[in-house]
Amino acid sequence: MTTVTRPPVDDTVSDALSLDEGVGRPWAIVALREIVVRLTNRAFIVSTLITLVFIAGFGAFSVWQGSRTTTYTVAVAGAEGRQLVERAATSAHRADDKVTVEATVVSGAPAARALVDGGTADAWLHQTGSGWTLTSADDADLALRTAVETALRDTALERNAAAAGTTVQALELGTTLTTTRFDGQIGNSGLVKGATFAFALLFFMAAMMFGQQIAASVVEEKQSRLVEILATAIPLRQLLAGKILGNSVIALGQVVLFAAVGLVAVSFTDASTLLPTLSTAVVWFVLFFAVGFFALACLYAVAGALASRTEDLQSTTAPMTMIIMAVYVASFGLSGRALEVASFVPIASVVSMPGRLLAGDAAWWEPVLALLIMAAFSAVTVVVGERIYRRSLLQNRGRVSWKQALTARD
Repeated sequence: MTTVTRPPVDDTVSDALSLDEGVGRPWAIVALREIVVRLTNRAFIVSTLITLVFIAGFGAFSVWQGSRTTTYTVAVAGAEGRQLVERAATSAHRADDKVTVEATVVSGAPAARALVDGGTADAWLHQTGSGWTLTSADDADLALRTAVETALRDTALERNAAAAGTTVQALELGTTLTTTRFDGQIGNSGLVKGATFAFALLFFMAAMMFGQQIAASVVEEKQSRLVEILATAIPLRQLLAGKILGNSVIALGQVVLFAAVGLVAVSFTDASTLLPTLSTAVVWFVLFFAVGFFALACLYAVAGALASRTEDLQSTTAPMTMIIMAVYVASFGLSGRALEVASFVPIASVVSMPGRLLAGDAAWWEPVLALLIMAAFSAVTVVVGERIYRRSLLQNRGRVSWKQALTARD
């Protein structure tokens, strides 16, 4: 008697073969397995923990940096110089309550240079033939230079006003400039740029990492002929649905976790007053990411089906890589009308629209419309992608092009 040894099958195949009696949903089993595989993968766990530590560490550094007091010591040779430094200290503290300026009296240039060279003093304020001069070992910090310039200007204004028989207030009348916006919003360009960059980075990391994993998983099953066994028990569209759903759940969960830790970190910084606006933008980013990644996950699964071996993935995934890179670059390279248009373009809107919401440049209906456009795009992508996936997954005679897969018959 001849004994036939059946090749080993993994949990997905075993679960799929157990559905012959019609019990259960094949796509749910595939999705659950994808989730379990990712959650038990050591590399995934380590990379997630490292990213969380980085976010928390950056938040801690920002808190420390924001609470640190900067003190400038200025060497002067007389009472007039001391008075200027005291006035500069008042000006500096008014501009930033964490900046202080102190004066130290020296006998002359040699003593001042010794203090500056030794790091005891930051600069030497002294008079020359053309007026006052601030001398330092290197370029003087902007905060110190601005404070001293303000003190000199105020002193000169007081002196000139007295000589003209008027007051400083009269001379400065009409010089106050107030900036506003037509929409009445209070902008914070630094926060907007930082948050938009964070959105782009999260999108880039998640899309590239999970997308490549989906494509690699598909081509490995295809290369090992495992998919032929799966196809006998599970409809290919349900296999695709399970892979997309499982990886989308993990990707979305990771993004939500990173965003939550980031918001907690922001709550301890000076930007905590903008937390409500930032939280709203984060919620919209998560929604756009969830819908947009569903389409990308489908395209990456199709890219894996088009390849016949792992080496082919670089060429089959090239279109998705270009799209992701374009979104990443556009997040901080577009402005004005171009940014407004990009916020309605599927995939690009994942980053652009939350950034516009944070900046206060979008009306309430714009993110809703952009999300509907994204959902429609994802639906079309899944329908077309599922067709290509079915037509190319069982093809083992070399790499299949996108055109060949689209024009092939079922």
